[in-house]
Amino acid sequence: MSAAEHYSYRVRWSAEDDAYVGTVAEMPSLSWVADERNGAFDGVQRLTADVVAEMEASGETPPAALADRSFSGRFVVRIPAEVHRRLAIEAAEQNVSLNRLVSARLAG
Repeated sequence: MSAAEHYSYRVRWSAEDDAYVGTVAEMPSLSWVADERNGAFDGVQRLTADVVAEMEASGETPPAALADRSFSGRFVVRIPAEVHRRLAIEAAEQNVSLNRLVSARLAG
């Protein structure tokens, strides 16, 4: 099974191209343009599989699929002090932790 099978694909409408564009999160430089949604999806999947096969044939390691990676659930973000203060006040007013407030905002 190719690593490309677990990659995160997306198809969106592009007004600029007047067509659908298929992309893959793990390889942001790849895309496929087609008149139909399924064509964009199939095209970017085939293109990605070809690129992964070429990488493997030349001894390169393709990017790991996001779906197969483990995530700790923790990351650090630096924000301006005033934003930190406003968020802390809002969390206190809602009687929740700052972590819970920010997590809910990010999830929303």
